Amino acid sequence: MIAELLAIMAPLFIGTAIGYIWVRTGTDYPSDFVTRAVMNIATPCLIVSVMARVEVEPRIMGGVALAAGLVLVGMLVLGYLITRWFKLEPVNYLPSLLFPNNGNLGLPLCLFAFGETGLALALASFMVMMLSTFTLGIMLVSRAEGVNERFGALAKQPVLYAMVLAVVLLLTDTPLPLWLGNTVDLLGGFAIPLMIMTLGVSLARLKLVAWKRSLGFSLLRVLGGMVLGYGAARLVGLEGEALGVAVLQAAMPVAIFNYLLALRYDRRPQEVAGMVLISTLVAFIVLPILLMLVLPLGQ
Repeated sequence: MIAELLAIMAPLFIGTAIGYIWVRTGTDYPSDFVTRAVMNIATPCLIVSVMARVEVEPRIMGGVALAAGLVLVGMLVLGYLITRWFKLEPVNYLPSLLFPNNGNLGLPLCLFAFGETGLALALASFMVMMLSTFTLGIMLVSRAEGVNERFGALAKQPVLYAMVLAVVLLLTDTPLPLWLGNTVDLLGGFAIPLMIMTLGVSLARLKLVAWKRSLGFSLLRVLGGMVLGYGAARLVGLEGEALGVAVLQAAMPVAIFNYLLALRYDRRPQEVAGMVLISTLVAFIVLPILLMLVLPLGQ
Protein backbone atom coordinates (compact mmCIF):
# COMPACT_ATOMS: atom_id res chain seq x y z
CA MET A 1 0.00 0.00 0.00
CA ILE A 2 2.89 2.40 0.78
CA ALA A 3 4.37 1.91 -2.68
CA GLU A 4 0.95 2.40 -4.26
CA LEU A 5 0.37 5.64 -2.34
CA LEU A 6 3.83 6.87 -3.25
CA ALA A 7 3.20 6.15 -6.92
CA ILE A 8 0.05 8.29 -6.78
CA MET A 9 1.22 11.17 -4.59
CA ALA A 10 4.86 11.52 -5.73
CA PRO A 11 4.04 12.95 -9.19
CA LEU A 12 1.76 15.52 -7.54
CA PHE A 13 4.33 16.52 -4.91
CA ILE A 14 7.23 16.66 -7.36
CA GLY A 15 5.31 18.48 -10.09
CA THR A 16 4.00 21.05 -7.61
CA ALA A 17 7.48 21.46 -6.11
CA ILE A 18 8.98 22.08 -9.55
CA GLY A 19 6.53 24.92 -10.17
CA TYR A 20 7.10 26.34 -6.68
CA ILE A 21 10.90 26.24 -6.95
CA TRP A 22 10.75 27.60 -10.51
CA VAL A 23 9.19 30.85 -9.26
CA ARG A 24 11.20 31.05 -6.04
CA THR A 25 14.45 30.95 -8.00
CA GLY A 26 13.34 34.03 -9.92
CA THR A 27 12.80 32.24 -13.23
CA ASP A 28 9.97 33.68 -15.30
CA TYR A 29 6.82 31.57 -15.64
CA PRO A 30 4.17 32.98 -18.03
CA SER A 31 1.16 31.93 -15.96
CA ASP A 32 -1.36 33.78 -18.09
CA PHE A 33 -0.16 32.12 -21.29
CA VAL A 34 0.09 28.67 -19.70
CA THR A 35 -3.35 28.94 -18.11
CA ARG A 36 -4.94 30.02 -21.39
CA ALA A 37 -3.18 27.23 -23.29
CA VAL A 38 -4.29 24.64 -20.74
CA MET A 39 -7.89 25.80 -20.51
CA ASN A 40 -8.46 26.64 -24.17
CA ILE A 41 -6.46 23.91 -25.92
CA ALA A 42 -5.07 21.15 -23.71
CA THR A 43 -8.03 20.49 -21.41
CA PRO A 44 -10.65 20.39 -24.21
CA CYS A 45 -8.41 17.97 -26.13
CA LEU A 46 -7.88 15.91 -22.97
CA ILE A 47 -11.64 15.63 -22.43
CA VAL A 48 -12.30 14.44 -25.99
CA SER A 49 -9.25 12.16 -25.98
CA VAL A 50 -10.17 10.39 -22.75
CA MET A 51 -13.86 10.02 -23.53
CA ALA A 52 -13.08 8.60 -26.97
CA ARG A 53 -10.84 5.89 -25.48
CA VAL A 54 -12.49 4.69 -22.28
CA GLU A 55 -15.67 2.71 -21.83
CA VAL A 56 -17.77 4.32 -19.13
CA GLU A 57 -21.51 3.97 -18.73
CA PRO A 58 -23.27 7.32 -19.22
CA ARG A 59 -25.41 6.47 -16.19
CA ILE A 60 -22.32 6.33 -13.98
CA MET A 61 -20.92 9.57 -15.44
CA GLY A 62 -24.25 11.23 -14.71
CA GLY A 63 -24.17 9.85 -11.17
CA VAL A 64 -20.74 11.36 -10.50
CA ALA A 65 -21.92 14.69 -11.90
CA LEU A 66 -25.08 14.55 -9.77
CA ALA A 67 -23.05 13.75 -6.67
CA ALA A 68 -20.82 16.77 -7.37
CA GLY A 69 -23.92 18.95 -7.70
CA LEU A 70 -25.31 17.66 -4.39
CA VAL A 71 -22.01 18.40 -2.67
CA LEU A 72 -22.13 21.94 -4.03
CA VAL A 73 -25.66 22.45 -2.67
CA GLY A 74 -24.74 20.94 0.68
CA MET A 75 -21.65 23.10 1.01
CA LEU A 76 -23.66 26.17 0.00
CA VAL A 77 -26.13 25.61 2.84
CA LEU A 78 -23.43 24.69 5.36
CA GLY A 79 -21.19 27.60 4.37
CA TYR A 80 -24.02 30.11 4.52
CA LEU A 81 -25.07 28.98 8.00
CA ILE A 82 -21.50 29.10 9.33
CA THR A 83 -20.68 32.51 7.87
CA ARG A 84 -23.92 33.97 9.24
CA TRP A 85 -23.23 32.38 12.64
CA PHE A 86 -19.85 34.13 12.83
CA LYS A 87 -21.34 37.35 11.40
CA LEU A 88 -19.22 37.22 8.25
CA GLU A 89 -20.32 38.33 4.79
CA PRO A 90 -21.17 35.07 2.98
CA VAL A 91 -20.23 36.29 -0.52
CA ASN A 92 -16.60 36.72 0.59
CA TYR A 93 -16.20 33.09 1.66
CA LEU A 94 -18.81 30.93 -0.07
CA PRO A 95 -17.01 30.63 -3.44
CA SER A 96 -13.91 29.21 -1.72
CA LEU A 97 -16.07 26.58 -0.04
CA LEU A 98 -18.12 25.77 -3.12
CA PHE A 99 -15.49 25.44 -5.83
CA PRO A 100 -12.68 22.94 -5.16
CA ASN A 101 -9.50 22.48 -7.14
CA ASN A 102 -10.73 19.38 -8.94
CA GLY A 103 -8.95 20.44 -12.11
CA ASN A 104 -5.27 21.14 -11.38
CA LEU A 105 -5.17 18.66 -8.51
CA GLY A 106 -8.26 16.47 -8.80
CA LEU A 107 -7.82 15.29 -12.39
CA PRO A 108 -4.23 14.04 -12.02
CA LEU A 109 -5.01 12.49 -8.64
CA CYS A 110 -7.93 10.48 -10.05
CA LEU A 111 -5.83 9.51 -13.06
CA PHE A 112 -3.00 8.13 -10.92
CA ALA A 113 -5.43 6.47 -8.50
CA PHE A 114 -7.88 4.83 -10.94
CA GLY A 115 -6.33 5.14 -14.39
CA GLU A 116 -8.06 6.56 -17.44
CA THR A 117 -11.47 5.42 -16.20
CA GLY A 118 -10.92 7.46 -13.05
CA LEU A 119 -9.88 10.44 -15.14
CA ALA A 120 -12.99 10.15 -17.30
CA LEU A 121 -15.22 10.03 -14.20
CA ALA A 122 -13.32 12.94 -12.64
CA LEU A 123 -14.07 15.03 -15.70
CA ALA A 124 -17.77 14.84 -14.80
CA SER A 125 -17.08 16.56 -11.46
CA PHE A 126 -14.74 19.01 -13.17
CA MET A 127 -17.45 20.08 -15.61
CA VAL A 128 -19.94 20.65 -12.77
CA MET A 129 -17.35 22.86 -11.09
CA MET A 130 -16.65 24.77 -14.32
CA LEU A 131 -20.34 25.37 -15.04
CA SER A 132 -21.11 26.45 -11.48
CA THR A 133 -18.04 28.69 -11.23
CA PHE A 134 -18.91 30.70 -14.33
CA THR A 135 -22.57 31.02 -13.31
CA LEU A 136 -23.15 30.80 -9.55
CA GLY A 137 -19.58 31.83 -8.70
CA ILE A 138 -19.62 35.03 -10.70
CA MET A 139 -23.19 35.69 -9.57
CA LEU A 140 -22.06 35.56 -5.93
CA VAL A 141 -19.04 37.85 -6.17
CA SER A 142 -19.94 40.26 -8.96
CA ARG A 143 -21.30 43.64 -8.04
CA ALA A 144 -22.72 44.90 -11.32
CA GLU A 145 -22.42 42.30 -14.09
CA GLY A 146 -25.70 41.11 -15.59
CA VAL A 147 -26.91 37.70 -16.62
CA ASN A 148 -25.75 38.19 -20.21
CA GLU A 149 -22.17 38.88 -19.10
CA ARG A 150 -22.11 35.82 -16.84
CA PHE A 151 -23.40 33.42 -19.42
CA GLY A 152 -21.26 35.12 -22.04
CA ALA A 153 -18.17 34.20 -20.01
CA LEU A 154 -19.40 30.62 -19.80
CA ALA A 155 -20.10 30.44 -23.53
CA LYS A 156 -16.48 31.38 -24.26
CA GLN A 157 -15.09 28.31 -22.47
CA PRO A 158 -13.91 25.67 -24.99
CA VAL A 159 -14.11 22.98 -22.30
CA LEU A 160 -17.89 23.31 -22.40
CA TYR A 161 -18.06 22.42 -26.08
CA ALA A 162 -15.46 19.69 -25.64
CA MET A 163 -17.62 18.10 -22.97
CA VAL A 164 -20.69 18.22 -25.21
CA LEU A 165 -18.70 16.53 -27.99
CA ALA A 166 -17.33 13.97 -25.53
CA VAL A 167 -20.82 13.10 -24.27
CA VAL A 168 -22.02 12.65 -27.85
CA LEU A 169 -19.09 10.33 -28.57
CA LEU A 170 -19.82 8.41 -25.38
CA LEU A 171 -23.55 8.02 -26.03
CA THR A 172 -23.18 7.07 -29.69
CA ASP A 173 -20.03 4.95 -29.21
CA THR A 174 -18.47 6.81 -32.15
CA PRO A 175 -14.69 6.45 -32.61
CA LEU A 176 -12.58 9.41 -33.66
CA PRO A 177 -10.78 9.31 -37.01
CA LEU A 178 -7.18 8.24 -36.46
CA TRP A 179 -5.72 11.62 -37.46
CA LEU A 180 -8.04 13.46 -35.05
CA GLY A 181 -7.51 10.94 -32.27
CA ASN A 182 -3.72 11.31 -32.54
CA THR A 183 -4.05 15.11 -32.54
CA VAL A 184 -6.19 15.37 -29.41
CA ASP A 185 -4.03 12.76 -27.67
CA LEU A 186 -0.92 14.84 -28.38
CA LEU A 187 -2.41 18.21 -27.40
CA GLY A 188 -4.24 16.83 -24.38
CA GLY A 189 -1.03 15.25 -23.12
CA PHE A 190 0.41 18.50 -21.81
CA ALA A 191 -2.68 19.44 -19.77
CA ILE A 192 -2.01 17.51 -16.56
CA PRO A 193 1.78 18.20 -16.26
CA LEU A 194 1.19 21.93 -16.73
CA MET A 195 -1.78 21.87 -14.33
CA ILE A 196 0.42 20.43 -11.59
CA MET A 197 3.32 22.81 -12.22
CA THR A 198 1.02 25.83 -12.39
CA LEU A 199 -0.43 24.85 -9.02
CA GLY A 200 3.07 25.10 -7.53
CA VAL A 201 3.68 28.43 -9.29
CA SER A 202 0.43 29.86 -7.94
CA LEU A 203 1.16 28.70 -4.39
CA ALA A 204 4.57 30.38 -4.53
CA ARG A 205 3.00 33.71 -5.48
CA LEU A 206 0.24 33.77 -2.86
CA LYS A 207 0.63 35.31 0.59
CA LEU A 208 -0.84 34.09 3.86
CA VAL A 209 -2.98 36.38 6.04
CA ALA A 210 -5.67 35.76 8.70
CA TRP A 211 -4.37 32.20 9.02
CA LYS A 212 -6.72 31.09 11.83
CA ARG A 213 -9.86 31.88 9.87
CA SER A 214 -8.27 30.49 6.71
CA LEU A 215 -7.46 27.27 8.56
CA GLY A 216 -11.05 26.89 9.74
CA PHE A 217 -12.50 27.33 6.28
CA SER A 218 -9.79 25.11 4.79
CA LEU A 219 -10.71 22.25 7.12
CA LEU A 220 -14.36 22.76 6.24
CA ARG A 221 -13.56 22.68 2.51
CA VAL A 222 -11.45 19.50 2.63
CA LEU A 223 -12.96 17.47 5.47
CA GLY A 224 -16.50 18.76 5.01
CA GLY A 225 -16.25 18.13 1.29
CA MET A 226 -15.05 14.60 1.92
CA VAL A 227 -18.01 13.80 4.19
CA LEU A 228 -20.52 15.45 1.86
CA GLY A 229 -18.96 13.69 -1.12
CA TYR A 230 -19.32 10.28 0.50
CA GLY A 231 -22.91 10.99 1.54
CA ALA A 232 -23.86 12.31 -1.91
CA ALA A 233 -22.18 9.40 -3.71
CA ARG A 234 -24.02 6.86 -1.56
CA LEU A 235 -27.28 8.73 -2.03
CA VAL A 236 -27.09 8.45 -5.83
CA GLY A 237 -25.96 4.83 -5.63
CA LEU A 238 -22.32 5.11 -6.75
CA GLU A 239 -19.99 2.19 -6.13
CA GLY A 240 -16.41 1.16 -6.87
CA GLU A 241 -14.22 3.60 -8.77
CA ALA A 242 -17.10 6.05 -9.23
CA LEU A 243 -17.56 6.29 -5.46
CA GLY A 244 -13.82 6.80 -4.94
CA VAL A 245 -13.62 9.51 -7.61
CA ALA A 246 -16.67 11.35 -6.23
CA VAL A 247 -15.16 11.42 -2.73
CA LEU A 248 -11.70 12.47 -3.92
CA GLN A 249 -13.05 15.28 -6.09
CA ALA A 250 -15.27 16.53 -3.26
CA ALA A 251 -12.29 16.64 -0.87
CA MET A 252 -10.12 18.87 -3.06
CA PRO A 253 -8.76 22.15 -1.62
CA VAL A 254 -9.89 25.66 -2.56
CA ALA A 255 -9.49 26.32 -6.28
CA ILE A 256 -7.00 29.01 -7.24
CA PHE A 257 -9.62 30.55 -9.54
CA ASN A 258 -11.45 31.70 -6.39
CA TYR A 259 -8.52 33.98 -5.63
CA LEU A 260 -8.72 35.47 -9.11
CA LEU A 261 -12.44 36.12 -8.66
CA ALA A 262 -11.88 37.67 -5.23
CA LEU A 263 -9.10 39.85 -6.62
CA ARG A 264 -11.20 41.02 -9.55
CA TYR A 265 -14.26 41.88 -7.46
CA ASP A 266 -12.43 42.94 -4.26
CA ARG A 267 -13.84 40.18 -2.07
CA ARG A 268 -11.07 39.88 0.55
CA PRO A 269 -8.53 38.43 -1.90
CA GLN A 270 -5.75 38.06 0.69
CA GLU A 271 -7.93 35.91 2.93
CA VAL A 272 -8.95 33.81 -0.07
CA ALA A 273 -5.26 33.42 -0.93
CA GLY A 274 -4.70 32.15 2.60
CA MET A 275 -7.49 29.60 2.15
CA VAL A 276 -5.95 28.40 -1.10
CA LEU A 277 -2.54 27.93 0.55
CA ILE A 278 -3.70 26.30 3.78
CA SER A 279 -6.36 24.10 2.20
CA THR A 280 -3.80 22.77 -0.27
CA LEU A 281 -1.44 21.89 2.59
CA VAL A 282 -4.32 20.27 4.48
CA ALA A 283 -5.25 18.30 1.37
CA PHE A 284 -1.71 16.99 0.92
CA ILE A 285 -1.85 15.74 4.52
CA VAL A 286 -5.35 14.24 4.27
CA LEU A 287 -5.16 12.75 0.77
CA PRO A 288 -2.80 9.84 1.55
CA ILE A 289 -5.19 8.72 4.31
CA LEU A 290 -8.20 9.18 2.06
CA LEU A 291 -6.50 7.26 -0.74
CA MET A 292 -5.96 4.28 1.58
CA LEU A 293 -9.72 4.22 2.09
CA VAL A 294 -10.82 4.63 -1.54
CA LEU A 295 -8.17 2.70 -3.47
CA PRO A 296 -9.66 -0.74 -2.58
CA LEU A 297 -12.88 0.43 -4.27
CA GLY A 298 -11.21 0.21 -7.66
CA GLN A 299 -9.94 -3.33 -7.18
